[in-house]
Amino acid sequence: MMEYIYSALLLHKLGKQVTEDSMKKVIEAAGAEVDVSKLKTLIASLHGVDIDAELANANVALAAPGAGAAPTEAKKEEKKEEKQEESAAGLASLFG
Repeated sequence: MMEYIYSALLLHKLGKQVTEDSMKKVIEAAGAEVDVSKLKTLIASLHGVDIDAELANANVALAAPGAGAAPTEAKKEEKKEEKQEESAAGLASLFG
């Protein structure tokens, strides 16, 4: 299904009309076999969609998780260090 989405995005980026025929040509040119039912489903789902607005929303959604990743990594490192300290303390008590 990704090749269908990519073909629609490519056509949109080039300022071409996203139609069943144009997408079929792009997919075939890429060397893939066209599944007409998938093609028709995607064309139907794109009807009335502002692709530029959807891409802008996708960029915002992708940026948000990245901003929160650093604190999560820091917490994981903190927990890992605590476990290592606990392990070391447990070993030290064996040799007391």
